[in-house]
Amino acid sequence: EWLCSYYGERIYSVHRLDMDTSGIILFAKNFTSSVALQKQFEEHQVSKTYKARLSKAHEGLALKVGDKGQIHMALSADYDERPRQKADMAQGKESLTEYEVVRTYEDGRTDILFHPITGRTHQLRVHSAHIHGLARPIVGDLLYGGEPHKRLCLHAMEITFRHPGSGKEMTFSEHISF
Repeated sequence: EWLCSYYGERIYSVHRLDMDTSGIILFAKNFTSSVALQKQFEEHQVSKTYKARLSKAHEGLALKVGDKGQIHMALSADYDERPRQKADMAQGKESLTEYEVVRTYEDGRTDILFHPITGRTHQLRVHSAHIHGLARPIVGDLLYGGEPHKRLCLHAMEITFRHPGSGKEMTFSEHISF
């Protein structure tokens, strides 16, 4: 569905970011392009990188610079505590995130790069906070137990996709300091 008008032309939303997440979002200038781009998302052909700052660990993984891994978890809506999502092996949909630790701080916080393979609601937030994930909520994520901050420290910093017309691979990035 088209989102808004830009100089008389419709602009189509191709994907979304979780509420309070900053960064890059992809729009299409016509319906045909939006369908082609959405298909790339559905077929996991789009590569996305997010930067997050995680709260210090109270329990869970001890993370150090260079650590890499994957988080697999079935997620579903937490109907008792909307808009939260929860780990749900019985009814949930599979989610997968790859991560890499890029910086640690003396106060116990950690900067991490996330590469979501699937795109479930609140996936990165749950994968960060849950005991079967990293057990370290994202700083500013009060919904999942993160320490208070002026903002959610989750930023969509890079996206790579094929241009729907030319087929050329395109990458856009925006770096941020929290």
